[in-house]
Amino acid sequence: MASQVLGLEEESGPNPGDSELAVNPFDGLPFSSRYYELLEQRRSLPIWAARFIFLEQLESSPSGVVLVSGEPGSGKSTQIPQWCAEFVLARGFQKGRVTVTQPYPLAALSLALQVADEMDLTLGHEVGYSIPQEDCTGPDTLLRFCWDRLLLQEVASTRGTGAWGVLVLDEAQERSVASDLLQGLLRDARLGNLPGDPRVVVVTDPALEPKLQAFWGNPPVVHVLGETGRCSTPVYRDTVPTDRVEAACQAVLELCRKEAPGDVLVYLPSEEEISLCCESLSRDGGSLENQGPPPRVLPLHPGCGQAVQAVYEDIESGARKVVVTHWLADFSFSLPSIRHVIDSGLELRSVYSPQIRAESQVLRPISKCQAEARRLRATGIPPAPEALMQALEDLDYLAALDDNGDLSDLGVILSEFPLAPDLAKALLASCEFDCVDEMLTLAAMLTAAPGFTRPPLCAEEAALRRALEHVDGDHSSLIQVYEAFIQSGADKAWCQARGLNWAALCQAHKLRGELLELMQRIELPLSQPAFGSEQNRRALQKALVSGYFLKVARDTDGTGNYLLLTHKHVAQLSPYCCYRSRRAPARPPPWVLYHNFSISKDNCLSIVSEIQPQMLVELAPPYFLSNLPPSESKDFLNQLREEMADSSTGSESSSTQELGDACVLQ
Repeated sequence: MASQVLGLEEESGPNPGDSELAVNPFDGLPFSSRYYELLEQRRSLPIWAARFIFLEQLESSPSGVVLVSGEPGSGKSTQIPQWCAEFVLARGFQKGRVTVTQPYPLAALSLALQVADEMDLTLGHEVGYSIPQEDCTGPDTLLRFCWDRLLLQEVASTRGTGAWGVLVLDEAQERSVASDLLQGLLRDARLGNLPGDPRVVVVTDPALEPKLQAFWGNPPVVHVLGETGRCSTPVYRDTVPTDRVEAACQAVLELCRKEAPGDVLVYLPSEEEISLCCESLSRDGGSLENQGPPPRVLPLHPGCGQAVQAVYEDIESGARKVVVTHWLADFSFSLPSIRHVIDSGLELRSVYSPQIRAESQVLRPISKCQAEARRLRATGIPPAPEALMQALEDLDYLAALDDNGDLSDLGVILSEFPLAPDLAKALLASCEFDCVDEMLTLAAMLTAAPGFTRPPLCAEEAALRRALEHVDGDHSSLIQVYEAFIQSGADKAWCQARGLNWAALCQAHKLRGELLELMQRIELPLSQPAFGSEQNRRALQKALVSGYFLKVARDTDGTGNYLLLTHKHVAQLSPYCCYRSRRAPARPPPWVLYHNFSISKDNCLSIVSEIQPQMLVELAPPYFLSNLPPSESKDFLNQLREEMADSSTGSESSSTQELGDACVLQ
């Protein structure tokens, strides 16, 4: 079989002079000249020497599992999927196609772009990708790059089972929750005994190889030597610069003035600093006209979306590429033309604290070992065990688990939605409270990128934005923003005049359609639009409390210092909150429900709406309220629960008496 697969490339005519006769076996079209240029680069990768061994092991592994272990930068993430595609092609696609998982959506997108280019195929046809809010695949897709969480959802709901002949679990050393769960599910399924003989390829770096080998029962291992074909040059500074963005820009300009060949990769901690660096380099690049065309500055982070394609495009003018990125480029990013790496030595990472159910942005230095690993694009942080336990506790509160710890019937339905569990629960509750149309809009707006790109630049813009605010709070304001956006015809100028993120609103519109289609597919009840009515207002609040009762805070002193209900952490309202932007002085709402809590810089609650504590007592599980830490808020809610219970008992007694009198009269 391996010799048959190798014959595919031999038939394709690896010699440029034979390109007019060579045909791509995947689409039946002649190879382009670029294919041969990239083929030479591929052959220079360290992993190329292991090609024949890998294909032999993929065919003959008794368990159907192959472990690939190699140093970063060796070409594992780009070449292994292509060889797997050749493997299933030799089988005639009779036993499925190839799916490759990645721990981050941007990694799946960028690899799909690069591999499609190397295979001389069309992105979205033979090679595709699946990431949140975007499925760029079709009926002819034979090689799909997929975010590991999406594949886990497909496998859990059985929609993805049997759709692949080879599954590649890439970047296993990243230890994402989805990747670990996928490996557990697949191992327990005993893939070697399943019909269709599917294959699993686990790709990792040498550090995790022993554990993975023991976990999978000693499968064959393909070892890849370290990187030898490239010579990146880190730029070190003995002193710590006061402005790291300016220092990075100066280092880039210095390389350009020296006319050192090759593209440049710049690491900065945050997306904000990436944007500042790109603006500065684009502005100052004109001063390098004597050194040839100015460099092309390209940002690389999750907010770039499809703009990441520009990173892999050839520049006809011969200008140097300067790719400015952060820690995300440590995973599955490969650009052979990179010759220089400028590293700030810092990273800004979101760290989740299970004790207070909050994320914080932590700016921390990287180690010397990690700096070297950055050059070779490899790091990873395993999930904390206490975070997993707290996640199970939250799922239990949301009634997503049964008494055995398995998914309940409700949990199975929640798992169908590409949403956080609390938001999925709120959307499902909207079916009961007859406000599905509004919750669909809100779910899409909360999942898409932030709608506000910056603070208002002038009084006119502030007034236009203030007109979109709703008296009920930020959640209703988001719905109002979306409705106004649709009424404007999704006009980009309309968004710019109000400081709104046009791309994020377009993304929300697309996501809303996908959520609506999903609800129709699983036959959930829908409702007609009724936004603005008093009944709809109450229904929307109930739906939100049903999912977000874990995220409630109380202003205990009337000054805007909110004590979070699940712990004794104090927070303030975000500057973007509509309650903060109102001109008339007013007392902050005493009880609020929030979407997110950050303890990074501002210690703020974001996306906030006022709620009534009676609604919380009515809709939150009693055992959740009982397990709250001791506080005045807990005492208040317990007292309120007793009063509501007494009132309910009194009402029932009164109704019984009235019914009895009616019987006597009859």
